[in-house]
Amino acid sequence: MDYKNIAKDVLKAIGGKENVSAAAHCATRLRLVLNDEDKVDQKALDEMDIVKGTFSTGGQYQIILGAGTVNEVYKDLAKLTGQTEMSTSDVKSAGAKKMNPLQRFVKMLSDIFVPIIPAIVAGGLLMGINNLLTAKDLFIAGKSLIEGYPEMADLAALINTFANAAFVFLPILIGFSATKRFGGNPYLGATLGMLMVHPDLLNGWGYGEALTKGEIPVWSIFGFEIEKIGYQGTVLPVLVASFILAKLETLLRKVIPSALDNLLTPLISIFVTGVLTFTFVGPITRTAGNLVTDGLVWMYDTTGFVGGVLFGLFYAPIVITGMHHSFIAAETQLLTDMAKTGGSFIFPIAAMSNVAQGAATLAVLLVTRDAKVKGTASAAGISALLGITEPAMFGVNLKLRYPFIGAIAGSAVAGGFITFFKVKATALGAAGLPGVISIQPTLILFYIIGMVIAFAVAFAVTLILAKRDQMKQN
Repeated sequence: MDYKNIAKDVLKAIGGKENVSAAAHCATRLRLVLNDEDKVDQKALDEMDIVKGTFSTGGQYQIILGAGTVNEVYKDLAKLTGQTEMSTSDVKSAGAKKMNPLQRFVKMLSDIFVPIIPAIVAGGLLMGINNLLTAKDLFIAGKSLIEGYPEMADLAALINTFANAAFVFLPILIGFSATKRFGGNPYLGATLGMLMVHPDLLNGWGYGEALTKGEIPVWSIFGFEIEKIGYQGTVLPVLVASFILAKLETLLRKVIPSALDNLLTPLISIFVTGVLTFTFVGPITRTAGNLVTDGLVWMYDTTGFVGGVLFGLFYAPIVITGMHHSFIAAETQLLTDMAKTGGSFIFPIAAMSNVAQGAATLAVLLVTRDAKVKGTASAAGISALLGITEPAMFGVNLKLRYPFIGAIAGSAVAGGFITFFKVKATALGAAGLPGVISIQPTLILFYIIGMVIAFAVAFAVTLILAKRDQMKQN
């Protein structure tokens, strides 16, 4: 390929080098911050064989080129624009300046939680494996696998210990990531998280029972009592505490002499934030977090089938806006409080939406005569079924419109079905076909049926709409 000429054509289509404020690339996409996206010649980009799709989100205009190709095109594009080598995080920061307050808030949550998702996913999938080993009637009538094969009992116990670690010590992970995001020392954030799950504290999951019995331990300091309660598995308390820690540290570094900075700033930051956390921040945000969780559970239990249909219908449009990143915090809380919530209802709905997007894209592969669309649809459709929908959604379905309608129809019907049968996930994972391991063992069959419904409805509706469009054109 003549990458230099491709870069020239792309640059011309996006409005020239004067329109490029920042540029980077990820594994498959050029990620650009443009001064004026209205100057983009969308038709010119769509007609380029190398361009698999385009979309705009989070203040960035992204062009899908494919693995390997994007690296070479970016090199020449950077030379043509005079841009220095930038990371995707640099471009995110530049793009954030163009966001409204709500978009910036969602981005903040995304920046905090996305880096720790691998740890949560690993723990969650191990939890799913443990559930497969301990669930009755799944493989053996009237028994679990460890009851049928006692020699596997310790294996299940070992897996359970590994699985729980990320959730028990979740405040440490969030403390590190959140404090870094808020501009503080991430290691101080991790230390704050350790304070909140210290073994000397009453385990947070035992708080309700201790409150009922009136056996809550306290620190009594000059007649003022501070409850010694841990924050295992919590999200909101450590988020707020990390924000306070980062801002306090930043303030102290400005006023404390440099000779004493390394000595006093960490000491005062941790002590003051720790006291505030256990006296005010923790109790208030724990209650707020419980209300949020209770509200989500109430909404799910109350709206039932109808709520599932609506959530399934609007999930993909929410993804377009980027607002789905805000679900991460709520979903993490649902998973860490499974004794009360039973798991996450968000993950299964997301999986139905992803499968439906993949099915609609594969339907396009069947009916289109455009060789470029066929090439994009074949790979993008399979990717969506496995949980990665950007190429399918932005590269095919939204551009043609009718497949997107088919996809949200399939997602809505499947969302209603799995909600009716109370399908919930016990872990995060790939929201698609591989997500079956993340589902409560007794509900796996309904999850599979839901995916079949999502695929069949999206595929069929897309074919019908495609035939209608062809008839109109003829």
